[in-house]
Amino acid sequence: MQFSKDTRLNPTHISLYIALFQVWNNNYFKDEFYMSREEVMSYAKIGSKTTYHRCIRELSDWSYLLYMPTHNPFKGSRVKMFNFGTSNEQVLDPCCTKIETSSGQALVSINKQIQTIENKKNINKPENFRNLNTKDFKTKDKPAEVVPYQDNLKTRSDKNYNEPL
Repeated sequence: MQFSKDTRLNPTHISLYIALFQVWNNNYFKDEFYMSREEVMSYAKIGSKTTYHRCIRELSDWSYLLYMPTHNPFKGSRVKMFNFGTSNEQVLDPCCTKIETSSGQALVSINKQIQTIENKKNINKPENFRNLNTKDFKTKDKPAEVVPYQDNLKTRSDKNYNEPL
């Protein structure tokens, strides 16, 4: 919401801010975090160091974040992100309350089962299995018959138990 009102921002600023937000998220939203320029440039799809430094400096100057650069290549720069319009309560969409369709969050039971056509069918019923004995493989013209409660492991009486496995 804050970005949409600020005419100074261009897509590069927004992309850089979102990349920094991702790094902030990866750091569990700590007050301050260290970041690598290469990593943030990669996230933001910024190819020029000049563009990166200009945009991050402008975001810091415009109070979207606090950027504390380091000149040590082995230590990342420090960044502090700000919370904009945060509260401890859930924010309700004002357009829904104006037309009196909602005054709060709808609660739905977590145990509610959704009935659909697909889950009413049981495709694993025994009558859906085909008889896969050796006689059906010898006669390719004859279609396999549906035999209820037939297992498909071919454990029939014509098996020779004297043969080694």
